[in-house]
Amino acid sequence: MRFTFILVEPAVAENAGAAARALKTMGFDRLAIVNSRVHLQPEARWLAHGSTDILDNAFVYDSLEKAVEGEDLVIGTTAKRRRVHADHYFCSELPDIIKSREKLTEKISVVFGREESGLTNSELKLCNIFSAVPMKVRYPSLNLAQAVMIYAWELSGLAETRPGSPAKRPSGEKFSHLRNLISRLLVRLGYDRRTALYNRIMERIETVGDKDAGLLMSAGKKVEEALRDNDDTKTAS
Repeated sequence: MRFTFILVEPAVAENAGAAARALKTMGFDRLAIVNSRVHLQPEARWLAHGSTDILDNAFVYDSLEKAVEGEDLVIGTTAKRRRVHADHYFCSELPDIIKSREKLTEKISVVFGREESGLTNSELKLCNIFSAVPMKVRYPSLNLAQAVMIYAWELSGLAETRPGSPAKRPSGEKFSHLRNLISRLLVRLGYDRRTALYNRIMERIETVGDKDAGLLMSAGKKVEEALRDNDDTKTAS
């Protein structure tokens, strides 16, 4: 899936910079700006801090209609319920909604309105669904960059590349060798296969990624060699 975060007519340069920083920290890199150039101002770069590449590569459009052209799913963010569309969801519900249609949805845009007035009704009509951040009180509303951060966090699990993404799984053969090695070591160390601890450790092995599987294999072989050398020493004596 490819996500684009769209800011419609942002008026505050610092918000654009902070939004870019929020996207970068959550593993996203596509920012679009509609009818504004505030992301080019020095203040935006000050707040971006390490994320100026997102500002430099931002897509710029003169209308939201052009910005969402060709998108498979357009999510409009709004602080209040509108009548122009029936589908309203909290931001926390979006990952499951997107997963449910992942075979039909590749290009996704999340649209954020103006700091003062949000999205117009005509702009909301360009969105497929509406979303809001649940808040304890109605006022004050969220700052634009804060809203971007929340949505980026909620959607980060679906990003193509992101910090904390699931590790690559080991091959079946590598997994089989790892299971056998860990099982031999546990038995050698006195853990009966019928005990809860033995089974719990073997269960956790199933969640290991490829990189960690390699590390465990290397360490496990060293332990196995040390145990074998110890046995040989005892036999010799």
